[in-house]
Amino acid sequence: MQIRELKIPDSYEITPKQFGDDRGVFLEWYRLDRLEEAIGHPLAIAQANTSVSKRGVVRGIHFADIPPSQAKYVTATRGAVLDFVIDIRVGSPTFGQWDSVLLDESERRAIYIAEGLGHCFVALTEDATVSYLVTAPFNAPREHGINPLDPEVALVFPEAAGELLLSPKDTEAPSLAEAAASGLLPTWEAARAFYDTLNSKGN
Repeated sequence: MQIRELKIPDSYEITPKQFGDDRGVFLEWYRLDRLEEAIGHPLAIAQANTSVSKRGVVRGIHFADIPPSQAKYVTATRGAVLDFVIDIRVGSPTFGQWDSVLLDESERRAIYIAEGLGHCFVALTEDATVSYLVTAPFNAPREHGINPLDPEVALVFPEAAGELLLSPKDTEAPSLAEAAASGLLPTWEAARAFYDTLNSKGN
């Protein structure tokens, strides 16, 4: 597999090598050792999630308090989504910026999103099925959101998504500026300190 760091530090695009023949296709969609080489520590998987979304559904922007927050390894097993990683770490050199990866059942890419980063995707097909490996169990009081339509973040949703559909929770979420002003966002320093702790355990 090929692993490429995105323009948001601590996020990566993973492109697997696919082996096809007249029976079908085989690929490795997750390799602990290869990912560890890139991020500096093994991923301690604590929970696996699956979501199925109509075309146009937007999920996010979601994040969790750090520590421990929740690192995510995400892929699409059916259909296609455009997956966004948003830097919400106050003090980061790329704060407020984002990058995206197309996850689909053709290229079968995955995206790794470190703790403290924001995550969002939009479904480009009907019944878009997304699987997530995450490093911490869901903890509702520590889970937060930012409105994915915040013009300051300015996510670009492709025309293929059609009419966007958001949950009331995501629609009512604060803007990036409001979340920062209220002290809700993680800091670059706290995130780096937490990554250092994980890396020291991995060595």
